[in-house]
Amino acid sequence: FYYCHGSKLKLLGPLSSYKNPIKTHTPFTLHNPKTMGILTLPLITSLLKPHKLPLSLLFTTTIHHHHRPVRTPFSRRTIPLCSFTNSATDPSPLTADVTNSNAEDRPIKVSIPTFQQAIQRLQEYWASVGCTIMQCSNTEVGAGTMNPLTFLRVLGPEPWNVAYAEPSIRPDDSRYGENPNRLQRHTQFQVILKPDPGNSQDLFIRSLSALGIDVNAHDIRFVEDNWESPVLGAWGLGWEIWMDGMEITQFTYFQQAGSLQLMPVSVEITYGLERILMLLQGVDHFKKIKYADGITYGELFSENEKEMSAYYLEHASVDHIQKHFDFFEAEARSLLDLGLAIPAYDQLLKTSHAFNILDSRGFVGVTERARYFGRMRSLARQCAMLWSNTRESLGHPLGIISQVNSLVVPKELLESEATKVSAEPRMFLLEIGTEELPPNDVASAGQQLKDLIVQLLGKQRLTHGEVHVFGTPRRLVISVENLCSKQSSNEVEVRGPPASKAFDNLGNPTKAAEGFCRRNSVPVDSLYRKTEGKTEYVYVRVMESAQLALEVLSKELPGAIAKVSFPKSMRWNSEVIFSRPIRWILALHGDAVVPFAFAGVDSAESYANVMQQAGISVDTEQRKKIILERANDLAKGVDGCLVMQSNLLDEVVNLVEAPVPVLGKFSESFLVLPKDLLVMVMQKHQKYFALTDNNGSLLPYFIAVANGAINESVVRKGNEAVLRARYEDAKFFYELDTSKRFSEFRGQLNGILFHEKLGTMEDKMIRVESTVSELGLALGLSEDKLQIAREAASLALSDLSTAVVTEFTSLSGIMARHYALREGYSQQVSEALFEITLPRFSGDILPETDAGIVLSIADRLDSLVGLFGAGCQPSSTNDPFGLRRISYGLVQVLVEKDRSFDLKRALEVAASVQSLKIDPVTLDEVHQFVTRRLEQFL
Repeated sequence: FYYCHGSKLKLLGPLSSYKNPIKTHTPFTLHNPKTMGILTLPLITSLLKPHKLPLSLLFTTTIHHHHRPVRTPFSRRTIPLCSFTNSATDPSPLTADVTNSNAEDRPIKVSIPTFQQAIQRLQEYWASVGCTIMQCSNTEVGAGTMNPLTFLRVLGPEPWNVAYAEPSIRPDDSRYGENPNRLQRHTQFQVILKPDPGNSQDLFIRSLSALGIDVNAHDIRFVEDNWESPVLGAWGLGWEIWMDGMEITQFTYFQQAGSLQLMPVSVEITYGLERILMLLQGVDHFKKIKYADGITYGELFSENEKEMSAYYLEHASVDHIQKHFDFFEAEARSLLDLGLAIPAYDQLLKTSHAFNILDSRGFVGVTERARYFGRMRSLARQCAMLWSNTRESLGHPLGIISQVNSLVVPKELLESEATKVSAEPRMFLLEIGTEELPPNDVASAGQQLKDLIVQLLGKQRLTHGEVHVFGTPRRLVISVENLCSKQSSNEVEVRGPPASKAFDNLGNPTKAAEGFCRRNSVPVDSLYRKTEGKTEYVYVRVMESAQLALEVLSKELPGAIAKVSFPKSMRWNSEVIFSRPIRWILALHGDAVVPFAFAGVDSAESYANVMQQAGISVDTEQRKKIILERANDLAKGVDGCLVMQSNLLDEVVNLVEAPVPVLGKFSESFLVLPKDLLVMVMQKHQKYFALTDNNGSLLPYFIAVANGAINESVVRKGNEAVLRARYEDAKFFYELDTSKRFSEFRGQLNGILFHEKLGTMEDKMIRVESTVSELGLALGLSEDKLQIAREAASLALSDLSTAVVTEFTSLSGIMARHYALREGYSQQVSEALFEITLPRFSGDILPETDAGIVLSIADRLDSLVGLFGAGCQPSSTNDPFGLRRISYGLVQVLVEKDRSFDLKRALEVAASVQSLKIDPVTLDEVHQFVTRRLEQFL
């Protein structure tokens, strides 16, 4: 029997020595007949802040591996049961061992590593838990995911646990070695665990300790990241892992690769080594990282960064690189025809690198990007299928992972818990413990769960009081007041066989009637006749047995939990589907454990106090109140006011379960940058709250919200360093842009391809400009308003070629307005440059000025007519160019701004300036497409 205290695990002694010993240490599960898989695992306590565990939470479990039971403490978490067949080796369980409780009591002091020592430590750690240490790819890759050791090996049923360092080349991150955090060549450390061992988060946290990171002092967070690679046809769900506000690792449960569904699911852990080492060594620039004794990172790689940046951003020949892409694509296809998956995939990697160079040169527009991605994705799918077939033909040499039968709840446990049931109504509590849920899923899943529980209780005749729902990133909680101990009695009518078969010609009951009565435990003389439709049947009235609430819930809860749905769901073992992996379930009715899970909390009524003592606030509104009160107090301390966005607060409140607002500061020198840029970086990228003075001017402060007990000084310093690096990046781009006149950026649109059949973005804006006058007249604009629209059209979307918008795409339009005002253009023209982008998404604001309205309409008409003419019509399942969104935005502007408009004539105007011939059939198709959006809108 173990409990967790601080970050240490302590042995309490044998189960038999405790007052209320747990009857069994079998890991109980939920059995869902639809998914036929394990739905829950034993109670596991809070991962990141184990010192928050109340001493009353005690647990034990058993791991089975190759039929060898191993008693495992908290540090190992629960490993799903699986077996390997036809394997030449006996793979070790991917678990970190705890062999000496006294040693665990002593904090481990680990020296700060050099860069090469960090790689060595990670290699040694992951090798110690069963990973094979491999080498990097010999072809440029943008991430460790693209290495065939990951992309190809996650396919198929063979086990695969691997770790390797991967130099990753990203031309778009070229900064000449000047930016402290951005490099065109950075180093990732990649880990693949296949199948998911069930304790992968635990293993990762321990790897940070192996690196020398004090996980109790830092604010380590798992922040939602729904990762996808359009090039590889791959996606997965997981998190960015932040340490004091900086992303240091990506953690993903792979769901698909090469457009193929993955089973079993693999866990990918990708460390960003430069960022981690900067934090560990306390330096503010990658050049200062101590790479090895006597030499820095900068001394090794500064010139490399400078020269490769010059190549990628200035000198790479677009024409040559395009030809390279075509050649590598053709070579890959010829190798696929020969049945050579590995060299074909190598050629795919070369096409990807060529595309990245084109992208860094600003050549690839939004629509053209989709076309390139489609070509590469096709190759990736063919490589994946060929590799899978090859491994199957070889008989899967590494073995096949198979799931064993789901565990069932022992009948003895149900009978044991039934003895604890009180005759009086008691509180029922259900807690579903998960790995970190996305913020939006916390609220949605909680409400769904509440509705499902209420329906279940009503259907099962279980009377109850109020039902409450709570949620944090790691737990969904339902509490039901005064739940009765037993179902209410109920008499039901049961239909039997037709009367003609229930009685013979003499009116005597037949064997069919007798059997029906026997099955329902009623005498034959209780039968009565009743006509249904044209047939007469026999019926009986049967009193349903009243089961204990404990028995009903044990049987019905699994199905209720399985019905909770999410915008994006994932698998992590067997066929279980949820937003993120479920790692424990606690279910209590008064003192009795509902036996599909267990926990050592004394009773359901004590849950709130237990959580409060642990420092965890399960009530969303309570966490929101804590954040607002403490954040406002911190703001007042520097004479500031919170810039409070409700959607940001809703997101932050569901990223933490023990909120701790922390005040940070940044250099006043950054205040010369546009306020919109500074606030966007704080809110969107860092989830910080900005502060202003009473006049609305931005102050050089921010408020971050940490999670749980931390070293506030360490966390503040870390967050300040992260924001400083972000702002250095923004400053670099802004100074690059302001070294030119804004009007110069219009010509640079010629280097951004809109679509291969429709030309560049400059061609598109010339078309838009040529339609503004006629469309403006159709909308009833006066001549002075038309002149504003014409002047704005000559500059519209020019900010797409600026460095700031290239890096922060959500600022398109906002930066156009800023740069135009900075150069002395009128407020009306500048506002129209912003409003051409509106609406950007569902629920966005709409253009208000006449000039902005006509530009917004003209731009959308050009896209719809041109892309339909180029054959890019959306299908029922695919809309890569976002034409439904564009059409809906057009309708929304016209309807909500109450503008009368001849759509057919407007489409003809847009068609008249296209480089393609647009036939009447295509125009009718566009007209119908927009009309359907109008019908949906109304």
